[in-house]
Amino acid sequence: MIRVLLADDQALVRGALASMLRLESDIEVVAEVGAGNEVLEAARRTTPDIALLDVQMPGRDGLAVTAELHHALPECRVIICTTFSRAGYLSRAMSAGAAGYVVKDSRPEQLVNAIRRVHAGLRFVDPALAAESLASGASPLTDREADVLRAAAEGGTVADIAKTVGLSEGTVRNHLSSAIGKTQARTRAGAARLAETNGWL
Repeated sequence: MIRVLLADDQALVRGALASMLRLESDIEVVAEVGAGNEVLEAARRTTPDIALLDVQMPGRDGLAVTAELHHALPECRVIICTTFSRAGYLSRAMSAGAAGYVVKDSRPEQLVNAIRRVHAGLRFVDPALAAESLASGASPLTDREADVLRAAAEGGTVADIAKTVGLSEGTVRNHLSSAIGKTQARTRAGAARLAETNGWL
């Protein structure tokens, strides 16, 4: 049996996925959680082979949880299952240690196939997203530029952003200027929106 943990903050989606997977003779759903900060404890308690994680969840997001699971329980392989069909999210998920990435509007057979392939030690990425990822390339932002844009998306002055990210105001201005140039946006808010849309933040 392939033991699966489901993590999705939408109870209806989580329940539907669990019901669908329970129809498969070789898959057992061993845990269902609705917040990212519940995943690690549930995984330690139920020892799943696969953790099926949404990206956006309360507590901790799926990408942070992926890295946490990869480090703490490397025998539990992660598949991201999300509505976000964005190359940036795919890249960040794989960098965090995910073995698969499936978009929620995929056919049910595709998700089941992904679970079986990842359980067998392979990787699985939604084919359309994989093609888009190759075409668009990696994020042009440095880690620090991404941090500054993330803080800028919350609003506030340069001084507020500097305090949030622990940098000087001059350094923040430099990072914002660079990020605006790389995204070809007109403002820092526009750069943050574009980076978020592409899954770079």
